[in-house]
Amino acid sequence: MSLNANEIVRAAAHWIDRGVRLDTRTFAAELGISRSTLFRRAGNREDLMGDALWYLGNGTMDHAIRVFEKENGDAVRSATGELRCLAVMRQYRSDIAGNQGFRRLLAEEPTVAIRVLTDPRGRVQPRVMAAHVNLLGRDVEAGGFVPAVSLESLCYAIVRLGEAFLYSDVLASRAPDLDAASTLLAALVEGHVPASERTAGL
Repeated sequence: MSLNANEIVRAAAHWIDRGVRLDTRTFAAELGISRSTLFRRAGNREDLMGDALWYLGNGTMDHAIRVFEKENGDAVRSATGELRCLAVMRQYRSDIAGNQGFRRLLAEEPTVAIRVLTDPRGRVQPRVMAAHVNLLGRDVEAGGFVPAVSLESLCYAIVRLGEAFLYSDVLASRAPDLDAASTLLAALVEGHVPASERTAGL
C-alpha cells in the first residue's frame, strides 16, 4: 500500500480519536509500511501525533463554525447577542473536552501530549493560533468588535488561556471549567463581561 503523508496523518487521527495509543511499530504494520517509511513520510512519533491532533482540532473548529452558521446564517451575533467567534470557540472547546480519545491521550501520556499541543514551534499551537486569527478576523471585518490590541496578540492570549482551562486537569490538577473559560474569553475579546454572564460569575 502506498500512502502519502496526508493519508498517514488521517489514519493516525482516527487512532487517537478512537483512544488507541499511537505506537509507531503497530501503526506502521497496520498501514502495511515499514517504520522507516513512516518516518520519511510523516516524521517522528511526536510530529505525527501533532499533525493528527491538528487534523482533529481543525475538523472540530470547522464543525463549530457550521453549527453557528446553521443556527444564525452569516450574522455576526447569535439571537442571544453572543459574538460569532465567541460562540464558535465555546463550541470548539466543548467538543474537544468531550472527545474521549483526546481525554484518554491526556490521561495516559500527559507529558508528551502537553508538549505536542503547546510547543510554540510545534505542529499544533501555531496552526491553532492562525485559525483563531482567521476566526476573529471575520468578526472584525464584519464590524462585530474592535480589538484593543493586534489580532495576533489577542489570539495568542486566547489560545494560551484556552489551553490553561482545557488542559487544567493535567497542568494544575483541577477539573476543566469551560464556563469560566467562556466568561473570561468574552471579557478579553469584548472588553467587558457580557450581561448574560455577569450573574454566573467565575
